[in-house]
Amino acid sequence: MAKRFVLLGPPASGKGTQGRRLADQLGLAYLSTGALLRSAVEEGSGLGMEAAPILERHEYLPDALMCSIMGEWLAGQTGGWVLDGFPRSLVQAEFLSEWLADRDQKLDAAILLEVPEEVLLQRIRLRVECPECRWSGRRPELNGAGRCPECGGVAGPRADDTVAGFQSRFKEYRAHTLPVVAHYEARDVLKRFDAAQDPDGAEERLLKLVRTSHGQAA
Repeated sequence: MAKRFVLLGPPASGKGTQGRRLADQLGLAYLSTGALLRSAVEEGSGLGMEAAPILERHEYLPDALMCSIMGEWLAGQTGGWVLDGFPRSLVQAEFLSEWLADRDQKLDAAILLEVPEEVLLQRIRLRVECPECRWSGRRPELNGAGRCPECGGVAGPRADDTVAGFQSRFKEYRAHTLPVVAHYEARDVLKRFDAAQDPDGAEERLLKLVRTSHGQAA
């Protein structure tokens, strides 16, 4: 049976790293809405031009636009998935619930990655992303000359990875996404995960959490 997960958490909590790893381990599709939007901006597409000024202000895209983008992506999936960056508001969470219900599908878990704010700031300073394949990680993970370990592209800091950018996005997260956390907790699908520890060891712990929550052997 196809499994469906969403990853929630503040900026730099590790959603991209852990989302890709979880999807790989379980054979699921993976989508980072942030990476998708940044690619659109770099390509100069219609979506990119609409999104660019909003992203420059470190704000979330309007719910109507994000739901439209996600509805199109979800409709193209034939199996399970892991979503990183959606839903980020109650409107988006309700859209996803209705989309799944209309197709007799369900969300298996909303996983909240919890990391103290001071740790998030430390990660921001080390975080890099590859513009070619959208791999993201830490500077020490790069292969010589700042090369991406996945495709060999030249990786570097994201444009929004500044202290001011982080503070703005963290404020947006608290205002819009914390209510989503409460929404899923009330529906008994929220799984809290300590993501402040070593991200490499987190992969095994997260997989264990997911399997245990579904009655599978860890």
